[in-house]
Amino acid sequence: MTAPIIVMLLVTAQRLSELVIDRRNRVALLAQGAREHGRGHYPWMMLLHAGWLAGLWEAALGGPLWTHGPGIVPVEPAWLAVLLAMQALRLWVQATLGWRWTTRIVVLDGMPPVRTGPYRFTNHPNYLAVAVEIAALPLAFGMAGYALLFSLLNTAMLAVRIRVEDRALGRRQDAALRVG
Repeated sequence: MTAPIIVMLLVTAQRLSELVIDRRNRVALLAQGAREHGRGHYPWMMLLHAGWLAGLWEAALGGPLWTHGPGIVPVEPAWLAVLLAMQALRLWVQATLGWRWTTRIVVLDGMPPVRTGPYRFTNHPNYLAVAVEIAALPLAFGMAGYALLFSLLNTAMLAVRIRVEDRALGRRQDAALRVG
């Protein structure tokens, strides 16, 4: 098995495991009376992420985007290190939120926003990790144009998502991107 395929297997497994965690936590939150917000944009976000992964799989397997042949896509260690750092941030976010972590915006009325862990530094640490990952993995494969395209699409998605999430959590819009 080649390095690009191993990287893609790990990233795909991580993303699929998050869907399992999301389902468990979301069911528990909804059973406690939580409400889901932003359902309308969620399928588009899933499509964005699935498309991102599909194109990266195509590259790892040496598909039409590449002339290198199967598994001969470059793997840049510096960008893989950035990707690993973002995985650590995602795990920190998930550990901090615990049973409140979902891929959706599910809010239990009366629960204040979390202010511990990475949330001490920014309101949206998971979105920061995802934004960097969306660029870092394609860059690890030498796909600068792909990284730019999906970064722009993700930025548009996050503009919607952050607005919905902040409204659901009762945050003022001018404080949405608080850092420090």
